[in-house]
Amino acid sequence: MRLTQEIIAAKRDGGELPDGDIRQLIAGLTDGSVSEGQAAAFAMAVYFNGMTEKERVALTLSMRDSGTVLRWDDLPGPALDKHSTGGVGDTVSLPLAAAVAACGGYVPMISGRGLGHTGGTLDKLDAVPGYVTQPGIGLFRQVVREAGCAIIGQTADLAPADKRLYAIRDVTATVESLPLITASILSKKLAAGLHGLAMDVKFGSGAFMREQGQARALAQALVSVANGSGLPTTALLTDMEEPLASAAGNALEVAYALDHLTGRRREPRFHAVTVALGAEMLVLGRLADDLDEARDRIEAAFASGAAAERFARMIAALGGPADLLERQEAYLARAAVVRPVFADRSGPVSAIDTRGVGLAVVALGGGRLRPQDGIDPAVGLTEMAGLGAEVGPDRALAIVHARSEDDHAAASARLREAYRIGEAGTRGELIAERITERTLG
Repeated sequence: MRLTQEIIAAKRDGGELPDGDIRQLIAGLTDGSVSEGQAAAFAMAVYFNGMTEKERVALTLSMRDSGTVLRWDDLPGPALDKHSTGGVGDTVSLPLAAAVAACGGYVPMISGRGLGHTGGTLDKLDAVPGYVTQPGIGLFRQVVREAGCAIIGQTADLAPADKRLYAIRDVTATVESLPLITASILSKKLAAGLHGLAMDVKFGSGAFMREQGQARALAQALVSVANGSGLPTTALLTDMEEPLASAAGNALEVAYALDHLTGRRREPRFHAVTVALGAEMLVLGRLADDLDEARDRIEAAFASGAAAERFARMIAALGGPADLLERQEAYLARAAVVRPVFADRSGPVSAIDTRGVGLAVVALGGGRLRPQDGIDPAVGLTEMAGLGAEVGPDRALAIVHARSEDDHAAASARLREAYRIGEAGTRGELIAERITERTLG
């Protein structure tokens, strides 16, 4: 057993740490024997020198084992999940979990809250009156077994080392380290006891990784480390040069997801990503022989209403209203000021600063820049114009849902800055790449 400072020095000097050193350091993070200064020094050493794949796997498994590791051996089907690196209008988790459950999978989805310009799945579900996003493990297991899916927040005993290390990375400018990002994401998913994981790695103006090459590197790292840790995983690189849905904001995105589930409205881009991720999950769980069959099954789950029924069961089982799908207007908060915002000129939308759109929602009160910030579930944007859409006197950029006239005016100004009107923009491929263990070479 080495001193912590010796382990840090070895990584500082570019050495490859043995598994035992990594386990020792993560154990010290968990029990408090490793100081914040030492954890910060370790994170910075990794940031500058990186990690080999062997080290990344060891780090991920050590963080997984820092707390409870769930087991789902009592389920009659595979435990499956998806993870998105975040964006604007990305409320895929809600209909996706229900659709996979309708196809025989079990989805114990442990999600997070939004920070910065990206929305969080838990914040959306907090907009549903009565829904419990932090149930005990017993209730979580019961709902997964009976409804087929449950979307909750991370519990204190799942990968606690990650929580402490992330807080230190956040204040030491080491969040962007690829090995640390990979271990942070996967340690929680591995602790959830999954049998398969589909990753949605975004790129573009609204993504954490703006460049497609950066997103590809992250996706490859995630797929490599996950499979090396015993979790079958595939990743899709998806476009975030524009919001994925035409709605952004917590209650508004819940309403959007309900419309998608019930068939009242299914937008092609959002639907395509949802079906593609669902298909990956079914194949990983061996619930379909190939992607074509899997896509057909996910489509059928939506068309038949089976996905909507699973979602309704999950909401009711976790304390929400049993008739949410039929009476969403009776439960979801509504803003005081709801009015369109128009562009300064007419023409097609040629480009969107999607991060700017997300920050407009934050400025309305629908997101947070600091973890302690509160959220207004009612505010946000609907009917957002996408790339290539003609805007003008008869077609708004969006409808702004605000608490006050001043908030509406401020959000309108931000939106006009985020949209570029001119020649018609060219959309790239929505699903640009598919990365599997076989494609890593």
